[in-house]
Amino acid sequence: MTIPIKQFKLRRLKMMLNTPFTTSFGTIQEKEFFVTEAIDEEGNRGFGESVAFSSPWYNEETVQTTQHIIKDFLIKLIKENKINHPDDLLEIFKPIRGNNMAKSALEGAIWDLYAKRENISLAEALGGTKKEIDVGISIGIKPSADELLQTVGHYVKEGYKRIKIKIKPGWDYEILRRVKSEFPNIPIMADANSAYTLKDIHHLKKLDELDLLMIEQPLGHDDIVDHSKLQAAMKTPICLDESIHSLADTEKAIQLQSCKIINIKIGRVGGLSEAKRIHDVCKQNGINVWCGGMLEAGIGRAHNIALTTLPQFVLPGDTAASALYWKKDIIKPEVTVENGVISVPDRPGIGYEIDEQALERFTVEEEVFHL
Repeated sequence: MTIPIKQFKLRRLKMMLNTPFTTSFGTIQEKEFFVTEAIDEEGNRGFGESVAFSSPWYNEETVQTTQHIIKDFLIKLIKENKINHPDDLLEIFKPIRGNNMAKSALEGAIWDLYAKRENISLAEALGGTKKEIDVGISIGIKPSADELLQTVGHYVKEGYKRIKIKIKPGWDYEILRRVKSEFPNIPIMADANSAYTLKDIHHLKKLDELDLLMIEQPLGHDDIVDHSKLQAAMKTPICLDESIHSLADTEKAIQLQSCKIINIKIGRVGGLSEAKRIHDVCKQNGINVWCGGMLEAGIGRAHNIALTTLPQFVLPGDTAASALYWKKDIIKPEVTVENGVISVPDRPGIGYEIDEQALERFTVEEEVFHL
């Protein structure tokens, strides 16, 4: 049965993070993004969230390109095609190359609407079965080692199941060694955000001494080949993030043995349907996966929770509590974590209500598209 979408709303929001978040390629304090809304003829509302940043330092997409692609291309394609199931969007959006984050923002709203129309949770619509998911925390680069250790200690006490430390040249081995020494019983991973090259192979191999859970995307943001060489030289599992944009990239990485773990980010791969396909092929090939974060507000966080209920998500993801990032989130109840665990909501769709007042408060621009 066709999903009778009547209109789309596209809201641009600006929200201030509680604290600045620093990685090897910059610092973020204010997050600008879109909330997408798909409304059917019966008044059901589905919500999605964009994850592109204001500047193209994670990938080539930005807030501005997201708006352009959604308005000028993707909505037109939806008008011209019938949608019986959200998976249909993989084919419908095929004429538009790349722009995965724009596609994902719109597709997420349609997945939520579909689940609500079927009166099932988004997790169930995706085929997920977990009632609870384990979560970790991602910690940005801090001004000092002492501040980092204090921050790690705080989250260990809160019960997070895994600590991710952002690294870059000059802020790597010694920092990680101190964290491991201070907290020997908590799984630690390092995230390099493409800060190294193969010239650094001998330095990176020193990380093998630390018994890390993984090192994420140490080499080029678009590389699969060099990571294969690095993985062959290291015992520490390499996790690919930025260089996995599709099922095809995943299959190549598996064939080349470029990694032992893959971070699946919904926005980076173009939406939940492609994320689900990547999950399935990783499961078939024994590649563990986890769900990465993009500093999402509540709607994007809810989509991450639903995806993580699939069985091959065996490693704690980055879907931490709303309050760690925002003084006020745009969903209610906000996402909470107890002893490193999130309880998966079983209400229809994303399982959280939209906080209409908060949504209105943070909206700086709104457009409506009638279908």
